[in-house]
Amino acid sequence: MERSKEGDGDGGVAGQQPGHGAPGLAMRREIGLWSAVSLIVGCMIGSGIFMSPQGVLVHMGSPGASLVVWAACGLLVMLGALCYAELGALIPESGGEYVYILRTFGSLPAFLDVYTLVLVGRPAAISAISLSFAEYSLAPFYPGCASLPQAVLKIVAAACILLLMLVNCWSSRLATRLMNVCTAAKVLSLLVIVVGGAAALGQGRSRREALLSAFQNTTQQAGRIGMAFYQGLWSFDGWSNINCVTEELKNPHKNLVWALIIAIPMVTGLYILANISYLLVLSPREILSSDAMAASWGNQILGSWAWLVPLAVAISTFGSVNGAFFSGSRVCYVAAREGHLPRVLSMVHVHRLTPSPALMFTTAVALVLIIPGNFSSIVTFLSLLSWLIYGTTISCLLYLRMKRKNLPRPYKVPTLIPAIMLLASLYLVLAPIIDHPQMEFLYIFLFLLSGFLVYFLFVYFQWQPRCLQTATLHLQLLMEVAPTTKNMD
Repeated sequence: MERSKEGDGDGGVAGQQPGHGAPGLAMRREIGLWSAVSLIVGCMIGSGIFMSPQGVLVHMGSPGASLVVWAACGLLVMLGALCYAELGALIPESGGEYVYILRTFGSLPAFLDVYTLVLVGRPAAISAISLSFAEYSLAPFYPGCASLPQAVLKIVAAACILLLMLVNCWSSRLATRLMNVCTAAKVLSLLVIVVGGAAALGQGRSRREALLSAFQNTTQQAGRIGMAFYQGLWSFDGWSNINCVTEELKNPHKNLVWALIIAIPMVTGLYILANISYLLVLSPREILSSDAMAASWGNQILGSWAWLVPLAVAISTFGSVNGAFFSGSRVCYVAAREGHLPRVLSMVHVHRLTPSPALMFTTAVALVLIIPGNFSSIVTFLSLLSWLIYGTTISCLLYLRMKRKNLPRPYKVPTLIPAIMLLASLYLVLAPIIDHPQMEFLYIFLFLLSGFLVYFLFVYFQWQPRCLQTATLHLQLLMEVAPTTKNMD
């Protein structure tokens, strides 16, 4: 790895430094407005809305409070998206949080961000969603089985990951089209759940009465509320993925903002209506005892057509894995281009113009994480990690407001919004650690400490084995890849 010469301080905020790649070889701008909306919606709607409602209810203690949490999660994500839209206009580069932190605070904080995202965050999200895909895909083949065979479950999840790696390596346009199809299926499946809940509302009064007195037993503990937000926000995760592919957006200054404004309120509305449908059809006891809430809902409402629910969830999770691949590989690619990861990961296929080395690396780590994978622990781990990174990124915006007041800002949000987001991020990071400590939090702390050692050894002092250069050359020839320039058109 080579030490990044860019982003040391705030001198490079506008992202005008030229890349060091092959002349004319750059990622294509193939993502229009509706494909951008599809990417955001497709990344957000995955397994969470079909599984996380149970976790929110467990921690909040009442159905009414759980609905408030879902609405608050949507509002919080919308505020965060507005902040990210301003950052995307200020720093029109791919890489999302990583590149914003790099251009604002410099090399070390940016490396710690990409170290956690590339080695754990993105691959862990891919493995978690892939396990959900495997669970719902196999459910029809194991009727009445309380738990699926773990070996079969992990083989199917691994096959999902490998298939989507091939799709993304073959063509970015094909991956985008697959995302559009899966997103349409996700929205349709949630609309079916919403309509089913409306039908149940018209058939009986008992659930309606339960919903009206739904705030009994609501928890007052800050830590438990924070954990409930973790579970709810997991279902919204992916809202910032569009910032990872800015260099592939058509008319990014306009489409980035509009895509976020369209996608997030739409997903929030669908989530709230879907949760109301769950509460109208299932009792709190049934929700708490079900490991597959959407399937339990389908058994009561759809009858012989209940098999449509696991099919819809399988398509939904499949599309989410595709979105995580598409955006996550770009973070890896940009970090390698900046010298924070091995150079070969910054290269793209000379004919297909896809970041195939970054995709293969992400695949390898995700496959390893499938082996011990547990959905619940992964959600807790990723949620804390995500909001630690979100808070750092929002602080970039506040820092630039104070230190670089004269920067041209095509789009600007009121200062109150990033201030609220920063406070919310601090709460979501600190409250569960203080009030409800878990071993996962210690693992995150130790992992971040190891990042300092890796940074100073491989990036700051630029130590690298002699064989790494030879391996890079051979891999470049074998995979037919080459360095690129930044797409700043």
